[in-house]
Parts: sequence; C-alpha cells; structure tokens
Amino acid sequence: MSDATETGGPAEPTGTTGPASPAVGAGAAAGASGTSETAGTSGPSGTGAAAGAGGAEGADAEPGGPAGGAPAGRRVRVVLVDDHRMFRTGVQAEIGQTERTGVEVVGEAADVDQAVTVITATRPEVVLLDVHLPGGGGVEVLRRCAPLMADTENPVRFLALSVSDAAEDVIGVIRGGARGYVTKTITGTDLVDSIFRVQEGDAVFSPRLAGFVLDAFASTDAAPVDEDLDRLTQREREVLRLIARGYAYKEIAKQLYISVKTVESHVSAVLRKLQLSNRHELTRWATARRLV
Repeated sequence: MSDATETGGPAEPTGTTGPASPAVGAGAAAGASGTSETAGTSGPSGTGAAAGAGGAEGADAEPGGPAGGAPAGRRVRVVLVDDHRMFRTGVQAEIGQTERTGVEVVGEAADVDQAVTVITATRPEVVLLDVHLPGGGGVEVLRRCAPLMADTENPVRFLALSVSDAAEDVIGVIRGGARGYVTKTITGTDLVDSIFRVQEGDAVFSPRLAGFVLDAFASTDAAPVDEDLDRLTQREREVLRLIARGYAYKEIAKQLYISVKTVESHVSAVLRKLQLSNRHELTRWATARRLV
C-alpha cells in the first residue's frame, strides 16, 4: 500500500555516491552524534561538491525495495535538505539513480542557510525538506524561498520528509507553502512517486497526516495559544510526545537519531519548563492536551 495519499488540492566533502544502506524503506536507525555539515550542489546521480569539516548524526535504515522507474522517461531535479548526512546519503542511493528513477539530485543542504543558498543556486523542481533543521527549521526555509515558490513559470515545490508525525509540524510546513508531507517510513518507490506528483502540483501526504491538514483548514478559527507548550523547542516537543506514548529512552534515541544522554537532557528540560516532577505527570499533561 502506498505511503502517500493525495488530497485536494556542512562535515565532509561529498563525492560520487557509492553503495549505501537506503535511508528510506522501513524506517531509520540511530547513528553517531553531531549535526554540523556543509552540503552543496551535486551533479546527476549523486556527484556532489561540498566544503568544510564537522560531524553528523548518522542515520542508517533497514533495506527497502528499489525505487520505482521514471514515469514515461520523465525527469525531475531534486534538492535534499536534512541535517543527517547519512540519511541524505541513503536517500541519494535509493532514489538518485536517474536513469532508473528519473530523479536527479542536484544539491544537498544540512541547515537553513545552506538550504536557501543551494535551492536558489540550483532552482530544483522539488525540494525534499526536513522539518527540524539548525537555523530555524523547515518553516524558515519555506519563508525565505517564498519568491521561488511563487514563480508561475518555474516554481520550486517542497515536499516535507520527516521523522515527525506531529500535527503542528505538518500544519506548520503546509501553511508555509509545502505541497505535501510524508514520513521517513516511506518506501523508495512511493517517495519517487510522491516527488513526481508534487512536481505536477498535487498535494501528497502520508495517510493519517492528511487528516491533520483537513481538520486544520476546515476551521476558520485560529488555534488557541498554549503558553506552556510554546516554552518547549520542537525537539523537546518530540521527546515529550514519545515519552507520553510510553517509549523508553533508548527507543526515543533511535527514533530521533540522538544519544540517550541527549534524550535525558531534553526530558529534564521539559520537566523543568512545565514544572512537572516525573514522566507520569508528563504523560498526563500531554494526554490532557491531546498531544499523544
């Protein structure tokens, strides 16, 4: 079954990509800590150019099926925006074989400033955009790329590709101008299909995420401001939600590609900001706000 459902409407220089574990298919696994990278534009089928030095939180994934073929010989130019280098490498390996998939990866970026620079320089047809990025997140990329999205002749379209399935993340990027939102559990075949559909102007969502958008836009009333929730960063909200769902610290670390120690730090920050004593109180707090 397709993961995508249509609704209406810097870090080491990158070279030619070699074999890599696909980063889309059956989910992603935890990698090494660190997110500072440089990413640049790349040529067809994964030849890239980058500068700088740093580390990255790595993200491997379980192997998925091969990405589907290019529809009727068509081509689409894509930029990958994600702060995990290993994840980008996996996506490149999975969908970036242009002769087979029709997808040409023309650039990569690991944070907001890099993303805006690469997207402006390459003018891709579709950007695969992570929601949580250093420098302001995916919403900031969308805000700064608004003129490119508004180009009536050659618009740059955005498809969010994130581990997060939080309603506020989905609604935030859609309000920012993204044409769709799929989670990182998507298969390579479905991701290729989603990319082409977004290129054509369709709106594409993972099945249950479409409901968030419909609910949000069905009401003309603005969502009430939750001052307590607004004290938390996006990452703290993710940790909060997973804790409330009963995940262990190790499971959360794997899900979010961070260390267990980092998870513990986030939990401590959440408890402090919300003036709660333990995870049981945190769970009740989150449930009362329908965040679980």
